[in-house]
Amino acid sequence: MREIEFPSGILVTVLGVKSTDDYKQARVIISVFPFEKSELVLEILNKNIYHVQQILNKKLRMRPVPKIFFRADATEENAGKVEILLKND
Repeated sequence: MREIEFPSGILVTVLGVKSTDDYKQARVIISVFPFEKSELVLEILNKNIYHVQQILNKKLRMRPVPKIFFRADATEENAGKVEILLKND
């Protein structure tokens, strides 16, 4: 994530990677703070996917290197909504 610059005030964290059984595809789950900027971050990542894939091709020793896809985790946002609902009761 250090290879791509995001607008200031946005924190992006890689939470995990889930790959298919044959390792041809991998889904990278990210957390974005503030969550409202998730769409923007995913757009930036998808625009730079070729660059990220090239870095992985150089650093990983496995072949084939999985094709990556990014997905934003909504756990924090959902927890916040539940907390607000509980406070309103």
